[in-house]
Amino acid sequence: MVPASRQWVLMFAIAAISVLPILWMAMGSLRPRQELFQYISLEWHLFVPVKWTLQNYAAIFVQTSKPLGLYIKNTLLVAVTVTALSLWFNSMAAFSFAKLQFRFRKIILPLFMSALVIPGEVTMVPTYLLVHQLGWVDSYTALIVPSVISVFSVFMLIQFFAEIPRELLEAGRIDGASWFGIYSRIAIPSSVPAMITLGLITFLGQWDSYLWPLVVINDETKQMLQVAIATFSNLQNTEWGQILAADTVCSVPIIILFLVLQKYYVQSIVSSGIKG
Repeated sequence: MVPASRQWVLMFAIAAISVLPILWMAMGSLRPRQELFQYISLEWHLFVPVKWTLQNYAAIFVQTSKPLGLYIKNTLLVAVTVTALSLWFNSMAAFSFAKLQFRFRKIILPLFMSALVIPGEVTMVPTYLLVHQLGWVDSYTALIVPSVISVFSVFMLIQFFAEIPRELLEAGRIDGASWFGIYSRIAIPSSVPAMITLGLITFLGQWDSYLWPLVVINDETKQMLQVAIATFSNLQNTEWGQILAADTVCSVPIIILFLVLQKYYVQSIVSSGIKG
């Protein structure tokens, strides 16, 4: 049994290892270009700038060629839309697989779940060809529609819906509720931690999306945040201060979102739906 004091020391050490790179990134965004790599040894100035400046933040928001505010708006639009639609469609699919009996269910479910072992890069080319045939290239539709359905999301929610007591659903049926009514009034409220956790994972995945937007979006006015940040680096010049400033800005919403919803995230890990 590890003493409580040692547990606190271990947790503090793990937290420090996790936080220090984020601190260096945030402090580096406040340094002038010539100072950014001047201090590389483990000392005070490695994390605290000698000369403080907001020039990096001014540059990423003011320049008209790469308006970071526009990229944040695009990413927020796509991430929120994908998260909302993903929770809706994937939860309905998971509820159907977990609680409804229908023909060929025992065949369809394993085939559907087998897609978990297929890397996304394998399906990227056929997905792009389909998107191109539909005329969706260079549109928000190309970013949203292919990302809505997720096998992992369905698999995760099946575990939670499967734990809902069958008697609770039968009581709803006796009261005259439809299956959709049971899904919306019983299953979803009973799985709030799982839904919030899945929402966080989905939102984060879209917020950090890089490869797919790089492939399907050529219009700079519709580009996503991570692709835009990558353009600060090129063969001639790399604006590391602006990259750190942009990374800091795009990290803030995720950190705030996690801090607000972390209790639901933890709850979904330590439990798996309702215990009968």
